[in-house]
Amino acid sequence: MNKLFIYSDGGSRGNPGPAAGGVVIKNDQGEVVLKTSKYLGETTNNVAEYEALVLALQKAKGIFKAQKVKNKNLECYLDSELVVKQLNHEYKIKDEGMQKLFIIVWNLTLDFDSVKFIHIPREKNKLADEMVNRELDGREKHKGLF
Repeated sequence: MNKLFIYSDGGSRGNPGPAAGGVVIKNDQGEVVLKTSKYLGETTNNVAEYEALVLALQKAKGIFKAQKVKNKNLECYLDSELVVKQLNHEYKIKDEGMQKLFIIVWNLTLDFDSVKFIHIPREKNKLADEMVNRELDGREKHKGLF
């Protein structure tokens, strides 16, 4: 296994609002090797997209390390055209908070031999989107208990 395929998504209910990131990682046979999500607090959709990618890159690093893989390649699929174009140096990043997240992502990419950022339509990112919604739904359900 020299390549992982990352599907990440971030979303907030309200913009800003309660947000979460969802990640699905597949191996080179197309098998899901990891599904996870994380509550991100109150933030914007764009920040949630970046935070989900940070989570995905951290998880991918752990998978490769556990497998003792030497040649580590990633393809990252996101439905945020803005984030993909920023990461591919097609758009400038004007917002200071987004600049910081870009740097975090960029530094994480140094742990891999190659990383591609690819924009996909939302309907091709359904599993990661499900992870986001499951996290937010679970958070709302438990909020009423406290």
